[in-house]
Amino acid sequence: MLSVRDIVKSFGGVRAVDGVGFAVARGEMLGLIGPNGAGKTTLFNCLSGALRPDAGSIELAGVPVAGLPPDRVFALGLARTFQIPRPFPETSVLENVMLASKDQGGEVFWRNWFSPGRVAAEERRNRERAMHWIRFVGLEPLAARPARVLSGGQRKLLELARVMTAEPRVVLLDEPAAGVAPRLLESICDRIVELNRLGVTFVLIEHNLEMVMRLCGRVLVMAHGRVLVEGPPDAVRADPRVVEAYLGGAPA
Repeated sequence: MLSVRDIVKSFGGVRAVDGVGFAVARGEMLGLIGPNGAGKTTLFNCLSGALRPDAGSIELAGVPVAGLPPDRVFALGLARTFQIPRPFPETSVLENVMLASKDQGGEVFWRNWFSPGRVAAEERRNRERAMHWIRFVGLEPLAARPARVLSGGQRKLLELARVMTAEPRVVLLDEPAAGVAPRLLESICDRIVELNRLGVTFVLIEHNLEMVMRLCGRVLVMAHGRVLVEGPPDAVRADPRVVEAYLGGAPA
């Protein structure tokens, strides 16, 4: 589903991503971990189109996407969430989720005048789809409230609902556990697992190692912009190189 080969991204003389490559199968959930400064977020930015890689290739279901702008990558089916969600604060939860629907006829100015029936029908479908995902993440009681009233964990759920409204092939999750209360974290994990069962492919950046080990069948560890270790969760956790990268010493 996602093929990444020899991605390089430099900032001045610093190679934030240095020849990273991996593949993600359809329906897989891949964990991406590593210490701060390992290059994980820079890699996500290259995958999602926020940054243009200096070298390497990225293919989504066989379609080259490296260097495409974020809206084109998104339209092809690769979506991402962010460590710090930023919904439109004064817009309702429902409207925030509806914004992500692709190919909305009302976004073309003249269609509102010459095809009002079509635009209205699409609006109804988009509203129904958005409400489906709002119910899925458990935010239905807050659907009409402005997004500013949501807690940090609820904003993560809103962002997940918004991403799913676009019917993506692959979702890049950037630290979904960051700043989330334990009760809501369980809800987020449950929703991710359920979506994965429905066939959604995930790549997950997360510092909560227990969450990664619980959710992911394969883990990739980055350090200094490179892939350090790749393999099953238990093998990765026990690898001395991973302990060295995180703690700066050998395992006991």
